[in-house]
Amino acid sequence: MNTVSSLSLVPHLLIKPSIACFSRKGVGRYGGIKVYAVLREDGAEFAKSNNLEALFHVDDPGPRCPIKKGKFLDVNEALEVVRFDIQYCDWRARQDLLTIMVLHNKVVEVLNPLAREFKSIGTLRKELAELQQELEKAHNQVHLSEARVSSALDKLAHMETLVNDRLLPPDGASSTSTAEPTSLVPSTSSTAHVRAKKQPHRSLNVSGPVKPYNPSLKNFWYPVAFSSDLKDDTMVPIDCFEEQWVIFRGKDGRPGCVQNTCAHRACPLHLGSVNEGRIQCPYHGWEYSTDGKCEKMPSTKMLNVRIQSLPCFEQEGMVWIWPGDDPPKATIPSLLPPSGFTIHAEIVMELPVEHGLLLDNLLDLAHAPFTHTSTFAKGWSVPSLVKFLTPASGLQGYWDPYPIDMEFRPPCMVLSTIGISKPGKLEGKSTQQCSTHLHQLHVCLPSSRNKTRLLYRMSLDFAPWLKHVPLMHLLWSHFAEKVLNEDLRLVLGQQERMINGANIWNWPVSYDKLGIRYRLWRDAVERGSDRLPFSNQAERGSDRLPFSNQAGSGS
Repeated sequence: MNTVSSLSLVPHLLIKPSIACFSRKGVGRYGGIKVYAVLREDGAEFAKSNNLEALFHVDDPGPRCPIKKGKFLDVNEALEVVRFDIQYCDWRARQDLLTIMVLHNKVVEVLNPLAREFKSIGTLRKELAELQQELEKAHNQVHLSEARVSSALDKLAHMETLVNDRLLPPDGASSTSTAEPTSLVPSTSSTAHVRAKKQPHRSLNVSGPVKPYNPSLKNFWYPVAFSSDLKDDTMVPIDCFEEQWVIFRGKDGRPGCVQNTCAHRACPLHLGSVNEGRIQCPYHGWEYSTDGKCEKMPSTKMLNVRIQSLPCFEQEGMVWIWPGDDPPKATIPSLLPPSGFTIHAEIVMELPVEHGLLLDNLLDLAHAPFTHTSTFAKGWSVPSLVKFLTPASGLQGYWDPYPIDMEFRPPCMVLSTIGISKPGKLEGKSTQQCSTHLHQLHVCLPSSRNKTRLLYRMSLDFAPWLKHVPLMHLLWSHFAEKVLNEDLRLVLGQQERMINGANIWNWPVSYDKLGIRYRLWRDAVERGSDRLPFSNQAERGSDRLPFSNQAGSGS
């Protein structure tokens, strides 16, 4: 037995039924399972040829005779029942012990390969001591790594605070903090985290019901319609700053914009028709020219009547109006795509959201892989850091890591150029590295405090033949509506909470830079500032207008 045990530290358990267990006569006395400890791989054969003794004998009590219901047992029968129960419990306990031994053997073989090697206990103790030392070193290394991570987090929190503070200007006296500046020295203490949390953050206050639009915001040229939608005999009714207007072409073919209300009985003029360059009221037939003068009054004496009109101009396939009281500027910014692009789609939508909220959404690209998962951003990976890189005082720049250039063009336009390899997929890290591009124009006209007229123009610098595919414009319209619907459900939720008092710009971060600059620009306009922020950006591509031929406002 000793010779065998020197071959292995862990015994191989041999489990086999005893010979008597196959005889029903021996059940309960000699039958059951025998367990041998055979300390070698050929343990079964070795035990069989050497007639080794079992470590213990597990008897199978076998079935006992059922006791009939209602039968009284005498003393011997009762003792037999008790003895049988004790024997059964003992048999179960031995079975459980046997199971534990077998499982223990398997666990040792699987989890402890050292036990299968021929090593002494002293060697194992020495190796265990070495492992414990290495484990202690590993614990120390973990603590050092935790300290380094904590220091890096302190630095990151401080840098993020600096970046966010630069996004917004100081808030007067409230922004001058007397607290200690956060140290740039790495720190592993919790006080650094507490200090970072206590630093006041700057935010924009965009909350509560939408206030009436400031008159200063009206003193800009606004594109309100595509030229292709305005025929010689058609009209385009629009809402702009809570007022109703209607656009139509005069006798000379130039567009005009007049109040969408007849001077006679306040009937909507867009329900009528255009005859010989004049818009006719459907109620009594009064007709107005593009300067708002009533030139025809059927069934009555002619009176000197005029309705209000706005300066109106047509440029590069779009109709513009000037809704403000100040004299119109002599230039209109160009909204055409860059050279080499072909316009493929021009779409107009009416959306039930305030135009500033929609501009916030369009100037933000970091939301794309979370919001547009079934349209243009399907399959986009989520980068660990999204940045918008822009000049120090500009309203344009480019996204990193997305190959997209973007610009906010006052007062309500967003232009973007996207580098793509094929529809729906990005290519490269910048637009210059891409061979094909998609150019987009979004115009967010403030129709009312909770409604926006959106003009969307899409252009490509490849596949010009797509423009001539039948019904292709319907496909573009469907796709554009699908993309906007993904945004709309979120922006509508923002609007509801904003009206109820929530601040939608409470925690601006670094990738919100362009949206924040739009808000700062708009706040300065509404305050009537003499110099608007980011005003050193030149109005690129502006065209000078011949205002001597333009109609002014009248009443």
